[in-house]
Parts: sequence; C-alpha cells; structure tokens
Amino acid sequence: MSWEDKVRKVEPYVPGEQPDAKDMIKLNTNECPYPPAPAVKDCLWSMDYDRMRLYPNPDVLPLRKALAQYHGLDTEQVFVGVGSDDVIDMAFLTFFNSDIPVLFPEISYSFYKVWAELYRIPYATKPLDKDFHIVPADYKNANGGIIFPNPNAPTGVLESVDTVEEIIAANPDSVVMIDEAYVDFAGEGASVLPLIDRYENLLVIRTFSKSRAMAGARIGYCMGSRKLISCLEAVKFSVNSYTMNTPAIEMGVVSVKDDAYFKEIIGRIVNTRERMKKELKALGFSMPDGKGNFVFAKHEKIPAKKIYTALRERNIFVRFFDTPLLNDRLRITVGTDEEADRLMAALKEIVEGA
Repeated sequence: MSWEDKVRKVEPYVPGEQPDAKDMIKLNTNECPYPPAPAVKDCLWSMDYDRMRLYPNPDVLPLRKALAQYHGLDTEQVFVGVGSDDVIDMAFLTFFNSDIPVLFPEISYSFYKVWAELYRIPYATKPLDKDFHIVPADYKNANGGIIFPNPNAPTGVLESVDTVEEIIAANPDSVVMIDEAYVDFAGEGASVLPLIDRYENLLVIRTFSKSRAMAGARIGYCMGSRKLISCLEAVKFSVNSYTMNTPAIEMGVVSVKDDAYFKEIIGRIVNTRERMKKELKALGFSMPDGKGNFVFAKHEKIPAKKIYTALRERNIFVRFFDTPLLNDRLRITVGTDEEADRLMAALKEIVEGA
C-alpha cells in the first residue's frame, strides 16, 4: 500500500471564477456591486498596524456583541466564523454526527455535498417541485440533520416562514440549519430568526459577503440557542482558536453599526433586480420569482451555454453550471444599474443575432 492509498479523496467545491479582465462586468459570484459602508474604509485606514503582532480576540467578542445587539439576542446566541462557509463547515462537523442521512435539496448550494463527503457524513438529496420549491413532506422522515438555503441558491426561490417552521417542528430530534445568505434581499418578514427562541434545534446562518459588501473580509455568523452555539464553540476551539483576524473583526463591528447604508444598498439592488426580471422576460427569458441578489434565467430558444460564451466574449461574466438540472439556465448577479444596462444591451444583441 502506498501513501496515496491513505489519502482522503474528495471532489472539491468549485467556486465562481475570479476573472481579471479589463473593463469587465463581473456578475458570476453574487458579490455586492457597491462598496462597504464608509465607516469600514475609515476603520481600515485608521487601524493600528502594530496590533498585527498580537493574536486577535479568540472569542470574537466585539463582533459577537455588535451582532447580538443588532438582532436583539444575547452574545451567547451568536457564533462568528471566516465567512459563512467556515460557519457551515463547523456546523456540519458539530451537528451532523450520526449514521442517519442528512437531508438537503437536490438543487442547492453545492458545497453541502462536498462537506458531507469530506467528513463522511451520510446524506440524501430531495428533489424540488416543478416551481423549484421544497416539498416539506420529504423532510419529515428520520434524518441526521437538515440544511437548506432560504432563499435557495442558485434558484433564488424563497420558502415562507410557515413552510420552514413546518419542517423545523417536524424534526425536534435533529438540528435544522437555515442558510440565509440572501435573506436580506427577500423583504421584511422573510427570515426565520424569530423562531430560534421557540426551537432549540434551529440554527440560522448569515454572511457579510452579499448585503454588507464584505466578501473580501470573510465574515460569516450564525444564531441559535445557547446550547447550539456552545457546541459550535467547543468544536471551533478544538480546531483553531484564532479563526477571525483583527481587521475583519473591527471592520465587521462598524459595518453592523451603519444600518442606514446597509438598507440603502439593499434597496438599490432589489430595485435593479426587479427591473432586470422585466427586461429579461421581454427578451424571451423565463425565471423563478427570485428573492436573492441574482436571477436564475432560462431562454426559451437559445441554450444557456451559448449565451454564457457570447457574454464572456464581451467581458461580461455570469455563472453557468455545466451539470444536469442546471445547464439550461444562467445565474446572473444583480450589478449596478449601469452594469445592467450593458448586460441587457449585450443580451439583446445576442438574442437578435441567434
């Protein structure tokens, strides 16, 4: 037996491309098209560089306190990690620890499958209905845990709080994780966060990468019962005591405090998203009524890969998933209005020339 026979083998998650083309429009990774809150810039420029020789706060208390205050929670109900991917990774390792399969949708965030295989967690995927909605009955069987995004990715479809609560209530013996990476774009009352005081087994996951325009800072967090968060903390400190760096913690705190800017850019993105839906439909595209910062569009006559390639030739980058169930659609991030203008002009040219 060689050393290679002892290596853990897994098919890794493939993130969206990070191109570096001149005069490009980057609409492929659901980043925010606007800069972070102005206070984040001020924080970055005024930072005492001498503090870089010291370890950061291992409990991430400044940021946890700021988030707890913002959401009306206790600090002990908040866990922070290096992006929501890190938070979910820790949550998989912590809570999905049985021989019964974990459940998540067949069309969903593709990293879930990677984590399950990496940690050798049994899992089963459940199909969505014809309108890309979850079927609650599929999540009422014995399971080792449940996770799904809401709004879903890459479809953008939002499940109602009542639907999600139905699934949580049916699974008191499993941890149910709701990945709310895009919930800030879904409108008032879309989040299931108010349910965490009612269900000890509910974990709600958020990120600074989308609505807070801080994908480069890598900040994610989750909220739940004190017992759930305590379990996560124990696993985190068994892996790495200092996960968050000092600049990220400090920039995160000031971002949370500028709620007016946060709401302003969300409003701008939502307005552009709704405009894009109308204009795409006029060009022959169909799509779910997505509630994220992206649209999941299919042209009725032109293959998605052909459109993707044609846009790429024009330095406009969108996401094409070359996999069954997804390869007839494009996921297009909502950019600025100016970027939307250029996108629509390019799509009109491509459609008319097809």
